[in-house]
Amino acid sequence: MTKEEKFSENEIRLAVIAKALAHPARIQIIKFLAESGECMCGRIVDVLPLSQATVSQHLRTLKNAGLINGNIEGQRVCYCINENTFKLFESEINTFLENITRNNTCKNGGSKCQTG
Repeated sequence: MTKEEKFSENEIRLAVIAKALAHPARIQIIKFLAESGECMCGRIVDVLPLSQATVSQHLRTLKNAGLINGNIEGQRVCYCINENTFKLFESEINTFLENITRNNTCKNGGSKCQTG
């Protein structure tokens, strides 16, 4: 059994998306695409203080995680938000956080709570 087989699909999906979002440049790219409300070709590099190669690497990470779509239009790749992935992530992260809160045995210093 591999390490990945010990985790559920939801756990793996949450981890992949969280890892993809765990960089300020990628957060900024997502915000830019969301605010534009349309697919963007080329302008993403203009709004980030990073090189074309670095931006391309961040876009690839976001695309591999399913957070954005990239469509080839002529010589350029146009990127837009993958709303389905964000809706799924929102649902799964909310369930995850609700379970943590509901199952927390350390509420108000409960007897099972260990402190440093």
